[in-house]
Amino acid sequence: MSKIETPVVILNVKAYQESMGKNGLALAKACEEVTEESGVSTIICPQQFDLGWIARQVKIPCFAQHLDAKDVGSATGWVLPETAKEAGAQGTLINHAEHRITIADIDALITRCQTLGLTNVVCTNNIQVSAAVASLNPDMIAIEPPELIGTGVPVSKADPDIVTGSVTRVKEINKDVVVLCGAGISTGEDVKAAIELGTAGVLLASGVVKADDPKTVLLDLVSGI
Repeated sequence: MSKIETPVVILNVKAYQESMGKNGLALAKACEEVTEESGVSTIICPQQFDLGWIARQVKIPCFAQHLDAKDVGSATGWVLPETAKEAGAQGTLINHAEHRITIADIDALITRCQTLGLTNVVCTNNIQVSAAVASLNPDMIAIEPPELIGTGVPVSKADPDIVTGSVTRVKEINKDVVVLCGAGISTGEDVKAAIELGTAGVLLASGVVKADDPKTVLLDLVSGI
């Protein structure tokens, strides 16, 4: 995998109006500035159409939001790992709660991404799924109960046991897998709590994307590290 320094803050901009086109580039630039000023690693997952354009204009890693386990060639409309890499992606999210895929495709994508040197972050929703994914040897797992996504209620406070339980089970199966925490993360205190529960960073979205001043929010987030 590409070397990603931890702790890390991964910003998934989803498909919000506030992250399209030039707005998405502004978010990427804000992440870049925060990394330069704080020394904390940040990664941005631009909207799919903006990925290549943004990746050419920032120094921080850009990840795809989703990839498909389709072969190169006759795959109209599918998003291929090889295409993402050509566009400048250094990694990808896999199996986000808003774009779930089968365990067979998760397995295939992990292998394909590792062959291409793309860091993979597999999203999971509970301890059992986290354990199953850990057995597939991903680079990272992000534990995100879907019912908390976008609520502003952090999983690190609403359900800390699912975080500590996932970290424990994943490390029992594969100690090299990096575990992140997602869902409802919006403040530096949330980040601090996530790291104290044993994770190596956070995956977040609306708390930054929809903020009046995303950079200020990002600076607060990294202050928790």
